Amino acid sequence: MEKGNQSVVSEFIFQGLCASKELQIFLLLTFSTLYLLTVVGNLFVVLLIIRDHHLHSPMYFLLANLSFVDFCLSSVTTPKLTTDLLQENKTISFGGCMSQILGVHFFGGAEMTILVTMGYDRYVAICKPLHYSSIMDRQKCIWLVWIAWIIGFLHSLIQMVTIVGLPFCGPRVVDSFFCDIPLVMKLACMETDTLGRVINTNSGIYATTCFILLMISYTYILLTVFLRSKDGASKALSTCTSHIVVVVLFFGPCIVIFLGSVNITWVDKFLSVVYTLITPVLNPAIYTLRNKEIKNAIKRLWASLSNMKP
Repeated sequence: MEKGNQSVVSEFIFQGLCASKELQIFLLLTFSTLYLLTVVGNLFVVLLIIRDHHLHSPMYFLLANLSFVDFCLSSVTTPKLTTDLLQENKTISFGGCMSQILGVHFFGGAEMTILVTMGYDRYVAICKPLHYSSIMDRQKCIWLVWIAWIIGFLHSLIQMVTIVGLPFCGPRVVDSFFCDIPLVMKLACMETDTLGRVINTNSGIYATTCFILLMISYTYILLTVFLRSKDGASKALSTCTSHIVVVVLFFGPCIVIFLGSVNITWVDKFLSVVYTLITPVLNPAIYTLRNKEIKNAIKRLWASLSNMKP
């Protein structure tokens, strides 16, 4: 097709999750509730850690950043997803589509790096407790978080620059509920199979590398503590279990999607819902329900609020 005959695509149309009206109403109520819990849960964790000086430690500083990233990641796609469940025509502007791609990869990339940093923090705390305060000092924690955000931004910028320059002249139907790079690339007026494989492999290698580093960290933690004492191993397992659950829930779907291991549309959509909506709402519960210090901080907050009542 000659460039002169191409018409520029100004918007894309989402196929959505399903065609059934009844199922869409059910999903609307479910996703709205989950998003509300995501916003309230994650922002509550952030504010609680900022307010309570007992939680001003590296582990909770990293947890606050993770909660904020989860809130942002879910906010990139979920509001649009829920409103589209009420619409016949699920459209998004070209700029909005590019913004979704930028946001998903920015916050997703930042979350991967923050999770790796949290794994490193637990490794130092459990395996090198005498050196913990010197290794994980305040300045280093701030730098590690800055690095996570910078990596996320660079990762997303590379992804968006790659796709924003492609020629789009139709069709414009995206078989998903948000702008996912592989599906949007299929709509370009040129052959993108090779470029798509390169982008997916790049993201897949990044996610897989972070996942492997985390698994090595937690395996080393458990093995080291187990050799010292069985009681210590039990305590370490309890400490790391919540981290491992979050890591598997977040990295599992990402690795499968980016490496293109599954070519079934509904499976891809389900995995996308898991890491953009389900994981962000589960993180506050996973990290707080088994954490005594968080529970004590909530009790102190409740007590202070009760004392303020007339």
